[in-house]
Amino acid sequence: MYTVLVVDDEESIRVLYREELEEAGYRVLCAGSGEEARGLLEENEVHAVVLDIKLRGESGLQFLQEFSRTHRDVPVVLSTAYSSFKTDYSAWLADAYVVKSGSLDELKAEIARVIERRYGGTRDQ
Repeated sequence: MYTVLVVDDEESIRVLYREELEEAGYRVLCAGSGEEARGLLEENEVHAVVLDIKLRGESGLQFLQEFSRTHRDVPVVLSTAYSSFKTDYSAWLADAYVVKSGSLDELKAEIARVIERRYGGTRDQ
């Protein structure tokens, strides 16, 4: 089973993503900050990260820059309410970029795509 780390400062988003991604067959870890995410990354094997750009206290893009240096092999999907960040060079470090919407179909498809590309298939439950 693949593990996805969701990093978003909005609890309601974390709860929604957890429910939807667990239903899709992933193990889901959630963090409300970059600091919390770092702790989870030290203690768990993570196969993909869903990262919000606007975090309290630290930009998701700052976290992404650090993360990409220390976890090059783990794909990152940026999930944000702001499409304008697509042109930010820092965002280009991510493997995918999804604008938040009422449907999580695009997000789930991108997670599956980056995991498939990185790990070459599905992992048995």
